[in-house]
Amino acid sequence: MIARFIGERARRAFSRAMTFEEGGHPELPAGTASKDRLLYLHIPFCEKLCPYCSFNRVVFVEPLARNYFQALRKEIDLYRERGYDFSGIYVGGGTPTVQIDELKETLLLARANFDIREISVETNPNHLTTENVRALREAGVNRLSVGVQSFDDGLLRAMDRYEKYGSGSEIAGRLKDTLGAFDTLNADMIFNFATQTPEILARDLETLIDIGIDQITYYPLMVSDSTREKIHRTLGPVDTNREERFYRRITARLIPPYHFSSVWCFSRKPAMIDEYVVGYDEYAGLGSGSIGYMGGTCYANTFSIEDYIRRLDAGEIPLMAARRFGTREQVQYDFLMKLFGTEVTLGDLRKKYGNMLGRHLWPMVFLSMLAGAVHCSKGRLSLTPRGRYFWVVMMREFFIAVNNFRDFCRGYDI
Repeated sequence: MIARFIGERARRAFSRAMTFEEGGHPELPAGTASKDRLLYLHIPFCEKLCPYCSFNRVVFVEPLARNYFQALRKEIDLYRERGYDFSGIYVGGGTPTVQIDELKETLLLARANFDIREISVETNPNHLTTENVRALREAGVNRLSVGVQSFDDGLLRAMDRYEKYGSGSEIAGRLKDTLGAFDTLNADMIFNFATQTPEILARDLETLIDIGIDQITYYPLMVSDSTREKIHRTLGPVDTNREERFYRRITARLIPPYHFSSVWCFSRKPAMIDEYVVGYDEYAGLGSGSIGYMGGTCYANTFSIEDYIRRLDAGEIPLMAARRFGTREQVQYDFLMKLFGTEVTLGDLRKKYGNMLGRHLWPMVFLSMLAGAVHCSKGRLSLTPRGRYFWVVMMREFFIAVNNFRDFCRGYDI
């Protein structure tokens, strides 16, 4: 009951937060070289479009993809010219490895321009080839995240992934073969599909443990407005009432041998995680439809790939919208994101916000403690077992709101 109430409140709040002004002339915050920030690169091409995905993506066409990568490298140069520096790179999609030579060239350029310490790249099981692994290692990739979703053949067929990416046993074999090639090999999984039974979930968990995978990211199924009908038609209706039971099964099986890196990311060792919002206060979003957050400003690039390429060819940063958040909203954002990583040190927030922190933070802390979600001790806030699921609910609603914003932008298509 409380989780449902939290979800409804979060849904309304995030929907308001992701309302941007249309038109105008959005601008990047001033660049500084001293900030510890992340460079997010979006590659919007996929060989197949999964029905549950709301990210900005299109079916792969090689000439368009090559033009896109050239534009992306121009955007990287523009950020360097404006004085930015980055210490980490995260490449998402789409399927970033769909054009491996272009991806390698782009990563090498970013490493030459910025003081990069870590690189994470997303991929799909069919791209776990000797040639791709070698190219990614030569490009300096530390972490490879593989979209698995499930090892159950029935679910893979329902997701339209079986024929393209192979059976569950074939995917498990590819993961085993790739293990050890990178500092961290992550498996992206999804729980709470309509036809996913506790037995299917249990088999998936045992398969992951048998592989000995370094890291597991287990997301709840997130349904944006645009994907709801398609998901209901292909995968069945989403029942959030059983979501918590599934989540409890996952955490009970994975803790130990894994530990929490976020409320839904489980690691065997310290590692970069999918939710870079935990490890980085600021991140620049490059690529068509990419979203960034720097200096208290959230901004988005144009979602039209053709417009993105055209604007970069003209030497422009391809922004389409931006919104400046006030201090209260920034504190709320940090409270949500840092506790997504299960704990936050109050001293770190105090350094950032000074005397403004208390008036904006403590009402949220009080309500969270009242709900039994947060524990405060020795200058540190941490999530309780109950609170971890509450944060799953809020982050699910946060990402749904972001997906709905993407849908709006694709329709607006500046």
